[in-house]
Amino acid sequence: MADEHVERSPRRRPFRTFLLVAGVGLGLLLLINIFFPDVDFSGEDRIALIRVEGVILDSQATIEELKRFSENPTVKAIVLRIDSPGGGVVPSQEIYDAVRRVRNKSSKVVITSMGSVAASGGYYIAAATDRIVANPGTLTGSIGVIMEMANVEGLLQKIGVEGVVVKSGKYKDVGSPLRKMSDEERGLLQTVMDDVHKQFIEAVAEGRALEVGDVQALADGRIFTGRQAKEAKLVDELGDLEDAIQLAADVVGIEGEPKVVEPRRRFSVRELLESRLSAMLPKLDFHSGVNLKYLMAY
Repeated sequence: MADEHVERSPRRRPFRTFLLVAGVGLGLLLLINIFFPDVDFSGEDRIALIRVEGVILDSQATIEELKRFSENPTVKAIVLRIDSPGGGVVPSQEIYDAVRRVRNKSSKVVITSMGSVAASGGYYIAAATDRIVANPGTLTGSIGVIMEMANVEGLLQKIGVEGVVVKSGKYKDVGSPLRKMSDEERGLLQTVMDDVHKQFIEAVAEGRALEVGDVQALADGRIFTGRQAKEAKLVDELGDLEDAIQLAADVVGIEGEPKVVEPRRRFSVRELLESRLSAMLPKLDFHSGVNLKYLMAY
């Protein structure tokens, strides 16, 4: 029996070696797929698709995706699919700047495809791209700034609660929900709003190669359909996502049906809840103090 075992062992080694090599290979492919999902060994030219959806609360994920695809030599163009009513002023501006960097430093074409809504901060981002494609029924525009606060002083008095504030300067509690806002405070906040609104107008004018005065005439917070926006020169073409992808392929010279790659995002319960709450209750501000938003009013 011992001799028989010795004779069979060498025959099993090649199969065991094959299983070991196959297992290591599959493990490496799995790790590459997890940590480097955009790696493509075919060498084909591709179009990257990045989605900006829901209320814009943070810019980090989108900026990282833009940077990663801008550094990928097989990605020849990027399509931004925007389906958002806007959101925070700063994250909208940060994504706008990131798109401009991709175009200027990486010399990559960036095309916007508008979904159901691409308004306010969503339009702000779109204005940074090379071309904008909107559906005829897309809601867009809403070039403006909004600041929403509540005054619960009367309610607190009814239930016998008194708000107490200790502050270092007379404007430190501007926008406090514990008391009525003074005319002087309202004027102060209006000057801040006007400056941020001016930044929006200037960004659109620069991105769309329009005169500041022409944009200012449209920047009263009104919304447009995609077709109206095209007439106003706020978008370039009418079409859906497939049209935008094909346009990007045509601009960079990709023949045939373009291969599209999308980033893989990690699931975040916190981001999902914040996005849903902000979308359902846009007039409630869950952050204390004054908060400026490029957000379409519902």
